[in-house]
Amino acid sequence: MRLSTAAMASPIACSMLLAPLAGASTAGVPAAPEGVAPAAAGAPASDAAARHAKRTICLKQAKDKKLVGAAKTAFIKTCLAGP
Repeated sequence: MRLSTAAMASPIACSMLLAPLAGASTAGVPAAPEGVAPAAAGAPASDAAARHAKRTICLKQAKDKKLVGAAKTAFIKTCLAGP
């Protein structure tokens, strides 16, 4: 089926082309198990965000203390290991 550019831009043509895809979006996809909490998927992202925030604070403290080289590296390691 060959359509002109004007025909393809019309809403009717678009609906005709997409109609076969409308029912296929969720067919055959299993539902999520009831015992799995959706927040469990977000936990690693929040851990990464917390580590990033802590690292940012440690880097700022090292900069404020004007640490460089091995002293800066040691300070950041101890800062990240602390509470």
